[in-house]
Amino acid sequence: MTGTLAHPGTMTPRAATATLAAILAILIGIALTGHSGMIFALLVALMLTGMPISIALGLTVLVFMFTMTNVPIESVGLKLFTGIEKFEIMAVPFFILAGNFLTHGGVARRMIEFAASMVGHFHGGLALAGIVACAMFALVCGSSVATVVAIGSIVLPEMVRRGYPMRFGAGVITVAGSLGILMLPSIPKVIYAVATNTSIGALFVAGVLPGILLTFMLCVVTWWIARKNNYARMDRKTWRERWVAFRRSVWGLMLVVIIIGGIYSGIFTATEAAAMAAMYSFFVSVFVYKDLKFRDVPKVLLSSANTSAMLLYIITNAVLFSFILTNENIPNALADWFLAKNLSWIEFLLIANVLLLIAGNFMEPSSCILIMAPILYPAAVSLGINPVHLGILIDVNMEVGLCHPPVGLNLYVASGISKLGITELTKAVLPWLVTMLVFLVIVTYWPDLSLFLPRLMHMM
Repeated sequence: MTGTLAHPGTMTPRAATATLAAILAILIGIALTGHSGMIFALLVALMLTGMPISIALGLTVLVFMFTMTNVPIESVGLKLFTGIEKFEIMAVPFFILAGNFLTHGGVARRMIEFAASMVGHFHGGLALAGIVACAMFALVCGSSVATVVAIGSIVLPEMVRRGYPMRFGAGVITVAGSLGILMLPSIPKVIYAVATNTSIGALFVAGVLPGILLTFMLCVVTWWIARKNNYARMDRKTWRERWVAFRRSVWGLMLVVIIIGGIYSGIFTATEAAAMAAMYSFFVSVFVYKDLKFRDVPKVLLSSANTSAMLLYIITNAVLFSFILTNENIPNALADWFLAKNLSWIEFLLIANVLLLIAGNFMEPSSCILIMAPILYPAAVSLGINPVHLGILIDVNMEVGLCHPPVGLNLYVASGISKLGITELTKAVLPWLVTMLVFLVIVTYWPDLSLFLPRLMHMM
């Protein structure tokens, strides 16, 4: 998909991927030598051929095991199965299914109506409503791409109809859609939890306050730009009209209560919460809102199965790669290197952010987390950094990567909706992207922002 959207005179995604991959390899190579360095050199060389990252990971493992280690090759087949048999992994397809039901079931449209009734009377009211709706949808969805599709496909045409520039609207929704992996349920959080044995429930709750702060920051920037350019405002709604809009959207918002209430009360685990979310989303979409017809349900199931299979394939190969890293003792060696340099936790997190931002340029979130989390986790724990805090920090870095080329999925989805070129859309998102980088600094060096709620709810 990315290759078809490149413009003449710009760096192609493949060339940009090659450049950024080389930079990442050099940075990691500073701390690694011998077989360790060969692993990353081999991975980069395979990625430079243009093959998918998941296949590059798998081939790296096979070549390394055949030529540079005495680990029995039978262990590869065993790891292929045992790597994804963890109970927590089942949450991934369930959240994907729930997100697809919510996207097609009318939940997004009702959330937009409620958000517009609350903030539509400010400058840039419809854009503000789009941000707030993205935040509400993120509370129940768990996917940034699904959030951009669900909210953007409704809000962007209406913004253009009301006189907003398409660049402005597309820039807002591209970045606001990234809230989909920061708020409560989140597929990247599940993958990080599996990779580091961190509490999924604590990670879900830890994203709430940072998500609220990011929503507020994006709204402030949007309001300032809209006020400066005198963009349209909507009529102020009465409290009765707001109450009616809330009642229409409450069925979707109840999913928040089901997920967090169920996990916190101990009624079900995070994986069981994902299954409940899928069932509830199906019920609301088909029987309550009735925007999704029975004849369309098989299409939703097939789409969810395709996405789940793709993610599980990536996870499987990344687990194999993590197995090699662990076998070569690379994570512990890297942790020892950081400790030997007498780095403080502040300096370590700065280096971690640089590595993650670079990796996020050429890897989609699932692959990036499964490769980087096992490397960074031991050093972080040694320096006294809370694993939940590290998880949210990685999540925010993945958000940034989703909003700019060459592999920014939000960018390409928003481009498809708005019909804007990638270069033009990349320029359009800059004010909000800078806001996200400021937000990343806040999340990095204010751990209590992420840890307050999990501690308050005794989830860690």
